[in-house]
Amino acid sequence: MAADDDKIRVLVVDDHAVVRRGLLAFLEGESDLDVVGDAEGGAEALDLLERLDAEGMRPDVVLMDLQMRPVDGIESTRMVRARYDDVDVVALTSFGEPERVQRALEAGASGYLLKDADADEVAAAIRAAHRGELQLDAAVARGLMSTLQGGTRSAAALTPRELDVVALVGEGRANKEIARQLGIGERTARTHVSNVLHKLGLTSRTQLALWAVGEQLVSVEATGGRAIAE
Repeated sequence: MAADDDKIRVLVVDDHAVVRRGLLAFLEGESDLDVVGDAEGGAEALDLLERLDAEGMRPDVVLMDLQMRPVDGIESTRMVRARYDDVDVVALTSFGEPERVQRALEAGASGYLLKDADADEVAAAIRAAHRGELQLDAAVARGLMSTLQGGTRSAAALTPRELDVVALVGEGRANKEIARQLGIGERTARTHVSNVLHKLGLTSRTQLALWAVGEQLVSVEATGGRAIAE
């Protein structure tokens, strides 16, 4: 059994009470996870976050339903991340359209799962988010990759060193690891990533990693189970 200080604190946000109860029942059975609260909407979640933070119980990860009213989960994710940038958000929804996924990731989500995901996948996504990685449902990842392929995004526009950087981003490596492997400074690695994003017209490392897989610059297996370091 994990010590309380070692547990990942989780806040569940979903406007369906039955779904919340089901998630709570499963997560409370995981020895390394500690459910510190649940909320039925974004506004309530922010209030609860403030109270938990004041009590020294700030959640590490928020499991966020996206289909909520009046404030949807995407906007709620954006507000959580704006106030608590060290709190990760895993989006859980019935919809996997690339545009919706893209909006959630741009809002700061650290994972995106469909509601038909196995309970073990939900727990894995929470743990991945806490490690600073991204966990995407396989079908969602394929949809995103298809939207990032083709067009004017060509590997030919990149230098050999930039291609090396892209491959490592695709494998889920953080800037520090990229720098160490290529024998360059971390700031230089960060600059290479920024330059590549600009050249390809992409906005995030997540997009870049998925593009690399789609262009076969890195294998799906090399991403380590679709976990992508931010």
